[in-house]
Amino acid sequence: MQLPTTFRALSNPNFRLWVIGAFISNIGSWLQRTAQDWIVISQLTDHNAAAVGVVVFLQFIPQILLLPITGWAADRIDRRKLLLVTQLSMAFLALLLGILAISGVIELWHVYACALGLGIVAAFDAPARHAFVSDVVTEKEVSNAVSLNSMSFHSARLIGPAIAGLLIAGVGAGWVFVLNVVTFVPLLVALYLLGKRTLAGQQEKTEKAESAGFLAGFGYLNQHREMAVLLVMIAMVTAFVMNFPVYLSAMTVHVFHGDAGQYGLLISMMAIGSIAGALMTASRKQPTFGFLVCLPAGVAVSSTLLAVAPNFISFAIMMTVLGFSIQLLTISSFTFLQLSTVRVYRGRVMAIALATMLGSTALGAPLVGWIADSMSPRWSIGISGVSALMAFALGIFYYRQYYLPQQRQSHESA
Repeated sequence: MQLPTTFRALSNPNFRLWVIGAFISNIGSWLQRTAQDWIVISQLTDHNAAAVGVVVFLQFIPQILLLPITGWAADRIDRRKLLLVTQLSMAFLALLLGILAISGVIELWHVYACALGLGIVAAFDAPARHAFVSDVVTEKEVSNAVSLNSMSFHSARLIGPAIAGLLIAGVGAGWVFVLNVVTFVPLLVALYLLGKRTLAGQQEKTEKAESAGFLAGFGYLNQHREMAVLLVMIAMVTAFVMNFPVYLSAMTVHVFHGDAGQYGLLISMMAIGSIAGALMTASRKQPTFGFLVCLPAGVAVSSTLLAVAPNFISFAIMMTVLGFSIQLLTISSFTFLQLSTVRVYRGRVMAIALATMLGSTALGAPLVGWIADSMSPRWSIGISGVSALMAFALGIFYYRQYYLPQQRQSHESA
């Protein structure tokens, strides 16, 4: 049976196995993230958005601090075995948090410590996970596989927060953390089974990956300046707009006076837009650099409209638009980076890309939380629009002043 072009990578049985396991695990991850953010702002603090910002900071800052070794590890160590270790470690941290919450002894510093531990493990897990997708599929399937893998993640974000909101109200956040532990099992089984199969992408590895050091990723980006500019643009956008746990929890509590169910609904609404964005990128061929530099403008417009949305319903609807624009930018950018990078450097380049996105999110989180507390949650969203507009201006400037002339020169010399 011939699958539609949008889902063509699913014809690969190894990729199907990976996606199913990852989808269930991602649902659990969103269960935990929703419960973790809500328990901080509603139970462990006096509705303090800055505390949620600290949690986000601790969870993402290891992406920057550990960058010298995480990308190297993703290229040098067997990615499947590395993922087995990271997934087991994440399950242990989720179980620990669940036990603390259920026993009623959980304190804010416990959440901080577990968030930092999770961030350290995720710093190794994320680049290995992104690069492992290209191990599972052939080079021709990479673009579609990256989009479908991301769609799986955001489909889980549609389901996870909504379920978490109901469970938090019904049985408490502690059991949500425990349920997350169970969701790790399918992915661990998938990784075990994939170890007994021949993976298409792994056959294309060369010894050059073994000898090159972690700085090779930076050297590769220096030779491809458009990729470096793209990463700066991503950092400018994600530093504020990707801190949605901070400003959404603050909007729910302070502006709409809502509960955990409404908070989960907002994240799920954002996921609807994200899935639409993932489907669009899955149906496209490799994105061009000219297309990418225009995408921050969409984030700027949607962030601005979201900041001025007058009520909960209009705000929730605008979350789908913001989710779409963010997803179109991030997936298209990561697809461009993966396909523009030779396979032996892919782990290191993806580690730098992830560190850029998640590290900038970590650095922006305390500022977003401070703005939400001292000014208003709406201002914490509005700053996203300003930063995205600046990223758009940077991209257009580089594209017109440097990229296009280089392309014309290459065309003429050819």
